[in-house]
Amino acid sequence: MLPFGRKGEIVSISEGDYTIEEPIAKLKTESGEIVDVIMLQRCAVRKGRPYAEKKSPYMPLVTGQRVIDTLFPITKGGVAAVPGPFGSGKTVVQHQLAKWADAQIIVYVGCGERGNEMTDVLNEFPELIDPATGEPLMKRTILIANTSDMPVAAREASIYTGITIAEYFRDMGYNVAIMADSTSRWAEALREMSGRLEEMPGEEGYPAYLSSRLAEFYERAGLVKVLGSKGKEGSVTAIGAVSPPGGDLSEPVSQATLRIVKVFWGLSAALAYKRHFPAIDWLQSYSLYVDRMEDWYNENLGRDWNALRKRMMAILQEESSLDEIVRLVGMDALGSKDRLTMEVAKTIREDYLHQNAFHEIDTYASLNKQLRMLQLINTFYNLGLNALRENVDIEDVIELPVREKIGRAKYIDEKTDMGKFDEIEAELKKEFSDLIG
Repeated sequence: MLPFGRKGEIVSISEGDYTIEEPIAKLKTESGEIVDVIMLQRCAVRKGRPYAEKKSPYMPLVTGQRVIDTLFPITKGGVAAVPGPFGSGKTVVQHQLAKWADAQIIVYVGCGERGNEMTDVLNEFPELIDPATGEPLMKRTILIANTSDMPVAAREASIYTGITIAEYFRDMGYNVAIMADSTSRWAEALREMSGRLEEMPGEEGYPAYLSSRLAEFYERAGLVKVLGSKGKEGSVTAIGAVSPPGGDLSEPVSQATLRIVKVFWGLSAALAYKRHFPAIDWLQSYSLYVDRMEDWYNENLGRDWNALRKRMMAILQEESSLDEIVRLVGMDALGSKDRLTMEVAKTIREDYLHQNAFHEIDTYASLNKQLRMLQLINTFYNLGLNALRENVDIEDVIELPVREKIGRAKYIDEKTDMGKFDEIEAELKKEFSDLIG
């Protein structure tokens, strides 16, 4: 952790209590000069800190949010965007990621947002306990408060300050996640400063270099081998909220961001209106990291995970195509198999993807709990298809009492009651066995 730009050999290093401005080591530079090293470092925030090697990310950043971890995962060292209209829940999604993502350090940049949102973080985080360490979440969180009433120059600098702090901890070998809320307000500050400097405006008044500035920011994320320590790795995961006016994703900031990031969590006003949170649209969103992480999932969760994920996505897409028919002629016009698919898709949407951020248990679900929930839904679907082949009436399948327990499985406390999943599975098999006779 030598100061930025320094090279050489450590001649001596001290032990004991020191202030950040007292020398703790002596460095012999390549020219032979002896230089004092202090703990305080000064960095140019617009310039990325150096590293030994950038690696391809392969390990998921576990967030505890089922729609993200299962359908659209992000890697440690990855980049993601959360665009959405006003009221669709961007800030709550970012708060949830800051609370529960398994990064060791969280940098939360409130860039041009309302002051009460930063106040919520300051009030909530000291009371919440980090599931990994048992310590208050505030102990691993760095907040950069730059609310909408602060100067535009400070707003423009806040994003760079956040990513530089993230790189500083990355260089110590930590996995860091930075939440930028929101890059649209940062781009607006950039536009305002560009106007005052009388630069030639680009699309919608934004400066012509908007895309390159956004790319510079997101490029500083990644999984790297750090300088100084052999084999030590650190990562910076960048997650930026985008607030397009009126939810229009064709505006310049959204388009420039989508060209750069590899994970897109598109928030839907229609889902938010139905009170489905997180309001991430599973038909629009995507993650380009899924294939890279396949080996990690196979090794740590078993081969079931990737197969279940693909099947859930296929069921949701099939529901979308059947939905048109249902709206025209009604549910009764569908065949038994299609009705079962619609019911299973409803279970996935309402009982699996819907998650209550303010519920003590449902706010966070580990990968193991997510896998057990997926297995229950998949078992119901397979047994249901088998029952239909045995000429069981679809109404009898839909009305099985165990379905309510499958729906409420998300409220099972994984610290004490994971055995309940086996009980529900046994009950599920028994009810189908009785149904078929």
